[in-house]
Amino acid sequence: MNDLRLPTGIFFGLLGVILLSYSFAQPDAHAPLTQANVNLWSGLTLFVFGGILLWLSRRAR
Repeated sequence: MNDLRLPTGIFFGLLGVILLSYSFAQPDAHAPLTQANVNLWSGLTLFVFGGILLWLSRRAR
């Protein structure tokens, strides 16, 4: 049976890398009404979530 965590982990990890690279390329891009770099924090969260899914996928084998 195929494990759905592997492609999902790759997808979220890739999205996280894209958002992290954009946050480092455009550090002055902020969300309206806040000074937080949302791309940095959401990219980091997606990258960690994708890594957890990949780790769980490897662990299940």
